[in-house]
Amino acid sequence: MTRHHPPHEPTAPTTPRPTVRGLRDDLLSARPMPLPPWSWPRGLRWLPHTLVVLAAVAVAATGADLPARLLAVAHAACWPLALRRPVPAWWLSTAFFVVIAVAHPPTPANEVWTWTVQAGVLFLLALRVRPASAVVAAGTGAVTGAALKLTGAAVGSWDLVLFGLALFAVAVLVGGVARGRREDRARLTAQIAATAQERAVRTVLEERARIARELHDVVAHHMSLISIQADAAPYRVPDPPPELAAEFASIRANALEGLAELRHLLGLLRADAPGESTAATAPQPSLAELDTLLANVRAAGLTVTARVDGDRRPLPPGVELSAYRIVQEALSNTLRHAPGAGADVELVYAPTALRLRVTNGPADRAAAPAPGSGHGLTGMRERAAMLEGDVATGPLPDGGWEVTAVLPVRRAPHLLPGPAPTTDKDSPA
Repeated sequence: MTRHHPPHEPTAPTTPRPTVRGLRDDLLSARPMPLPPWSWPRGLRWLPHTLVVLAAVAVAATGADLPARLLAVAHAACWPLALRRPVPAWWLSTAFFVVIAVAHPPTPANEVWTWTVQAGVLFLLALRVRPASAVVAAGTGAVTGAALKLTGAAVGSWDLVLFGLALFAVAVLVGGVARGRREDRARLTAQIAATAQERAVRTVLEERARIARELHDVVAHHMSLISIQADAAPYRVPDPPPELAAEFASIRANALEGLAELRHLLGLLRADAPGESTAATAPQPSLAELDTLLANVRAAGLTVTARVDGDRRPLPPGVELSAYRIVQEALSNTLRHAPGAGADVELVYAPTALRLRVTNGPADRAAAPAPGSGHGLTGMRERAAMLEGDVATGPLPDGGWEVTAVLPVRRAPHLLPGPAPTTDKDSPA
């Protein structure tokens, strides 16, 4: 049996073009590559730059006569130049290295500084370019030094030459390691920032899902009431017209269909929550249970006072639920983060909004570490944003904390035309 093999795809020949291009970009470029400040304490971040300049000044003071001193100053100036433009500084340093050895031989003491300056420039270059380019630069310097020694130039003894080559190797090695560590720190910082951003987005989505699960119960409750009332309405009227009975039946059918769709769509949010299912849950809380909430936090050890201004009245379920959750979260934060402090809760029933204000005093002892990712403030903001309201949080001058919220209250539009029914309060005496 003949086995057919697919034809091999032609592969591009491997060429050293990327490496050559990288070397050209690194070692034949005059673009500025400033040495960034080091990740040290704020007052010491520029210390390495200062030390390089001071070392250059010390080296510039060498030289037996005026020409040798001028060459030493020019050669030492390559260090400060390498702080911003390491590639031109490396080329200039190599040129001065050759000129000093050939045109004006240094004294035996200054020969050590000549090799040291070249190694320092290599170190500053290795901090900014790729390791392969730094190795090529060090190799170029080593070949130059060895060639000068073989031609009889004044570069010192062979022991000094070997010492200089060892300096080149150490400079490239240390510079490459420092560059790698700096790049690792930069990548880690970027990863931490990306993780924090992802965590913030995930927190918002989790809070929105939790709010949607709670509102699912509220909306499902009202849809069920519409269905029941539409089913019972024809029996409350003796001999209802067939048209009226058919209309109520249509209302009930639409309510049941909407309730089924709501359970299909929003029920998935409850199923996604860990440990929860689509089974029926307890009714969502409202401001009617505020006294019970305050009693529970008092039993937990929090001294809390409450004040209500304005005419206390039933509000839309979403407003009631959001207000209860905001007060609950603010008091929970007081228990966790301000142990021993008292809290004040203030509710103001305005004609078009409900205003909340929860404050607490400073803690009288250090708070224990609290587990969790801190979704409370995010949940408050999401609840207020859902109602087109606003939440503000911040510290108080005495060291306490304040949470204020404004939740708009919109009246439901009348479904049937005609004047609004009058209540006993609006009726004339």
